Amino acid sequence: MRTPQVTRRPTVLLSLVRAAHFGPSVAVTVVVALLAVALDLSAYEGLVVTAAVFTGQLTIGWGNDLLDADRDRAVGRGDKPLASRDLAPSFVLRCLLIVGVACVVLSLMVGWRSGMTHVVLGVLSGHLYNLYLKASPWSWLPYAVAFGSLPAVVSLAGHPSELPPAWMVTTAAALGVAAHFLNTLPDLEDDVATGVRGLPHRLGAVRCRLIATALLILATAVAVLGPAGAPAPWAWTTLVVVVAIASIALFGRGKAPFYATVTIALVDVVLLVAVAR
Repeated sequence: MRTPQVTRRPTVLLSLVRAAHFGPSVAVTVVVALLAVALDLSAYEGLVVTAAVFTGQLTIGWGNDLLDADRDRAVGRGDKPLASRDLAPSFVLRCLLIVGVACVVLSLMVGWRSGMTHVVLGVLSGHLYNLYLKASPWSWLPYAVAFGSLPAVVSLAGHPSELPPAWMVTTAAALGVAAHFLNTLPDLEDDVATGVRGLPHRLGAVRCRLIATALLILATAVAVLGPAGAPAPWAWTTLVVVVAIASIALFGRGKAPFYATVTIALVDVVLLVAVAR
């Protein structure tokens, strides 16, 4: 006699993690932590500003899935805990509010300049994307503002009177907009089917890939040429390698272009942190 199989439902914690877009949230948090080290923040300042950014990212991820639950359900997104009803919207909303308060407190613990920059330009931009701009031609703008503000959030936390150099802000903003195009690519068809028409959806997959690649090359060039003084030999080498990988992103087939652009993005993050030191 066969024993009936029991389908295990995911734990609440695991479902919350999945609903928070945990991968992108962790990626942004790691960038902030590395920038904190590169810009010589104290251990306290680095930990607090990193925690502040992580909690802010959690609220943006949960807010996104709360607003998209019906659309995700309509296209059969079983990987979304709110769409599959593994999580109650009211519970996620309470978590969002609690973590949101923690985000504001943590942000202000390293000074009001850094705190307000993070809350207004970083977190608020993310929620404006979720609420209004995601389905508009301006969908790229919150990414440019939020990512571009990250160097200032970190810099002002350790040195309240010092803004980061323009090249660092430009590099981060270009990476943010490129991330928007790359993050949207896998869901283009589902988004269009449910009425979401941001800039990537209006341009189409091929143009999105081209623009993302161009932005990543731009980010690399700015990070190499922007800092004062002559670029180090390894920086020039990095730029050459990125251009070579970009050829795969532009002319490769199958999934190779997507993986190539993601590789360039990772190289750019490492480059940004390395030249910030």
